[in-house]
Amino acid sequence: MFRVQVPDQDAPDMERTHDYNFDLAVLGGGSGGLACAKEAAKHGAKVVVFDFVQPTPQKTTWGLGGTCLNVGCIPKKLMHTASIYGELAEDAQNYGWNLTKDSHDWDRMVGNVQNHIKSQNWKIRVDLREKNVTYYNEYATFVDKHTVKSVNKRGSERTVTADKFVLAMGGRPNYPDVPGAKEYAITSDDIFSLKYHPGKTLCVGASYISLECAGFLNGLGIDTTVMVRSILLRGFDKDCSEKIGEYMEQCGVKFLRPCVPNKIECVKEPTDTSPPELRVSFTHNGEEKSDVFNTVLFAIGRKPLTDKINPEAIGLKFDPNGKIPVTEEELTNVDNVYAIGDLLNAPELTPLAIQSGRLLAKRLYAGSKILTDYVNVPTTVFTPLEYGSVGLSEDAAIAKYGEENIEVYHTKHTPTEQVVREASPLEGYNYAKLICNRADNERVVGLHYLGPNAGEITGGFGLGLIMGATKSDFDRLVGIHPTSSEVFTTMNITRRSGQSIDVEDC
Repeated sequence: MFRVQVPDQDAPDMERTHDYNFDLAVLGGGSGGLACAKEAAKHGAKVVVFDFVQPTPQKTTWGLGGTCLNVGCIPKKLMHTASIYGELAEDAQNYGWNLTKDSHDWDRMVGNVQNHIKSQNWKIRVDLREKNVTYYNEYATFVDKHTVKSVNKRGSERTVTADKFVLAMGGRPNYPDVPGAKEYAITSDDIFSLKYHPGKTLCVGASYISLECAGFLNGLGIDTTVMVRSILLRGFDKDCSEKIGEYMEQCGVKFLRPCVPNKIECVKEPTDTSPPELRVSFTHNGEEKSDVFNTVLFAIGRKPLTDKINPEAIGLKFDPNGKIPVTEEELTNVDNVYAIGDLLNAPELTPLAIQSGRLLAKRLYAGSKILTDYVNVPTTVFTPLEYGSVGLSEDAAIAKYGEENIEVYHTKHTPTEQVVREASPLEGYNYAKLICNRADNERVVGLHYLGPNAGEITGGFGLGLIMGATKSDFDRLVGIHPTSSEVFTTMNITRRSGQSIDVEDC
C-alpha cells in the first residue's frame, strides 16, 4: 500500500499582516514569473502578474508566456526540427525510401508554429485563472517599494499595492549603434513570425541565438551568412564551439570573420509577400566591403529590462549591463523585492528561471529552505551539430582548479543512425568529453557532447554532476547499445596522453 498526497489546489488565503492589495506582485509573464506566481498562489498567497510586450522596431508583438514560448526556445526548436527533417529526407534514401526533397514552404511552417504558440498563450491565461492568479496585460512601473502604476494598450492606468515583488521581466535583443539597424534589421523577436520568406540572410553575431538561427535557415535551403566579430559562443567550451563553426561551414553556412557592420541601406522596399533588398556595408579583415541581403538579423546579446520599471523610485541597484545583484535567496538590495531569470548574472535559461521562481515562492510562502543551484545547469545549443553541456568548460575548469589538476577524457563517435550515410565532409564532428578534477577523485566537473539528441543526453547526465559523480562512476555505468550516450561510459583516452581519438571501437 502507498498513499499519494494530492496538493490542495484551493489553498485557503494566508493570514495577512498587511493592508496591501496583494501578497505578491510579479512583474513579467514569462516562464520564471509565471512559475513563481502559480507556486505562490498554490500556497495561499494572493498574487498578481503584470505582463506587457512593447512592439519591436518592426512592430512585432506577442502574447502571454514570455520569450521562451513566443520568440525563443519553442519556435526555435520547432524550426530547428524543420531543418532536421530536410536532412533526414536525404538520409532516408540510404535506408531504402524513395523520397524527394522539394523546396520548403516557409509560410506553412510559420503558420503552424504560430498556431501552436497562440494555443499555448490561451492555455496560460486559463491556467492562471484556474489557479486564482490575477493577470493584467499592463506595463507596470514602481511608484514606491510597495506600489506600482500600470498602463494598458489603451492608456488606462491603475495603481496596485503588494507586500512583496518579484522582478521577472527578462530582456530584449540589443541593436548596435549602426545606421539603418533599427529601421531595416530584425532580431529573434521577429524571425519566427516573419510574414515573408527571408531570402538571402545575414545573421550578425556569434551568440547561440545567431548560430541557431543561421543553422535552421541554412537547413531550410536559405542562403545564410554569419558575421562574427571575434569568437564563437563566448562562455561555452572553446573546443566544442570551434567544431560547431567548422561543421556549419561544411553544411554551407558562410562566415565573415572577423567582421563588423557599419551601415544598412534599403535599396528595394519589401512587399506583403517579398523581403526587401538591404545593402550592408562592413569591415572584414580590415577591408571595407558591402553586400546585398534580403534579411539582416542581429543576435549580438540581450539587455535586461531593469531600467524600464522606474527602478530609481525604490532605489534598486543594478549593474551597467542591467543585471541585478541578488543574495543566494534572490533578494535585491530592496528588502521586499526579489529578482529571477535573465535579470541575474546567471545562465539565461528557461528551466533555470522556472526552478528559481518555484523555489523562491516555496521559501516565501511554504517554509522551504531549498536554494537554486546556478552551477550544474544542463543546456543545449540547437545548432546543426547540436551541443549539450553541463558544468564547467575546459578553460573555466583550468582557471578554477589549476591545469595540473584537470584531466580531460574525450572521444569521437559516429551515431549508429548515420553509419549508412554516403561519405560526406560532415563526418568526424560528433564529439564528447568529460572534464575531471584529479585532486578530488576525478570528480566530473564538466560534460560536453556534440551530436544528435544533445538535449536528451545532457539532461540525463546532468543529475550525475549534481550528485558529485566521478569518472569511475561513469565507468561503472552500463551504457545502452547502440546509442550515442554510451560513449560517456567507455571513455579511456585523455588529452594529456596525446593519443589519437580518430579510431573508433564498434
